[in-house]
Amino acid sequence: MAKSAETVKPKQDDRFIAGVRMFQHLKIFSGNANRPLAEDIAKYLGSGLGAATVGRFADGEINVQIDENVRGCDCYVVQPTCRPVNENLVELLIMIDALRRASAGRITAVVPYFGYARADRKTAPRVPISSKLVANLITTSGANRVITMDLHAAQIQGFFDIPVDHLYAAPIILDYIRGKQLKNLAVVSPDVGGVERARAFAKRMNAQLVIIDKRRPRPNEASVYNIIGEVKGRNCLILDDMVDTGGTLTKVAGKIREAGALRVYAACVHAVLSGAARDLVEKSALEEMILTDSIPVHALAGGKITVLSIAALMGEAIARNHQGKSISALFV
Repeated sequence: MAKSAETVKPKQDDRFIAGVRMFQHLKIFSGNANRPLAEDIAKYLGSGLGAATVGRFADGEINVQIDENVRGCDCYVVQPTCRPVNENLVELLIMIDALRRASAGRITAVVPYFGYARADRKTAPRVPISSKLVANLITTSGANRVITMDLHAAQIQGFFDIPVDHLYAAPIILDYIRGKQLKNLAVVSPDVGGVERARAFAKRMNAQLVIIDKRRPRPNEASVYNIIGEVKGRNCLILDDMVDTGGTLTKVAGKIREAGALRVYAACVHAVLSGAARDLVEKSALEEMILTDSIPVHALAGGKITVLSIAALMGEAIARNHQGKSISALFV
């Protein structure tokens, strides 16, 4: 009796042959947001990207055409809604609509980075909940399912009226950090909102948990950072879901070094890196900044920045979804 695919790791050639047989009705498409990641996912699945034209008309409107038959197929559109956010979001919506009108059997929006996630609640009178609006747009466009990674707020899953598979990059970062064999490690949450993420990571690493209490006494006055936990004589890893301007992250790194930390690392899933964030990181007290390619940042790798690939994790999630297998088993 042949062993199951879960107990035998196939050779690369065997993976390709099995992929053609198992995934003959699975098609991966990509917009322009992060095509290299989509290509790596398709390669993991033993196939190429589906044929599609995603361009612009003369006036800037988005022009999409699916250039192959998708009738009855299980289709996945890989498109993070990163910068330029609105362009990439509309590309995603129009590609989903094109697949729906081409009679695709099932359409899954694969959104490694979900833009507008920080607008998940009303923080002041008369402001929108933009992440709910984006969820409605994706659903209305024709998506049957969403696969995403490390949402800024986990409750955003509830904004969708379709199933959501919420993946985590933690296993990828864990493997990398374990490979560094850091002694006396402390995992640092840069704010109270990230405590749950940092606690789970620290538990798996058998590390100390440290929390940064960040306060702004008055508007436009510099924040006060209080360190809850012991960092003196420890190697510290600041863990967050994203890095945008890099201001808070680099300030936290400086405070930790001043408090006696040996070396300070940072691991952030989504590398938004707005403005002069790259320069701030390079000039900061950080030893290394660990990012993933949920947003295309390979060109920024080097110096203090290390980029890890999420293609295998995303590809495995797509394969399991296609086969009706458990995705949560990936994180046990």
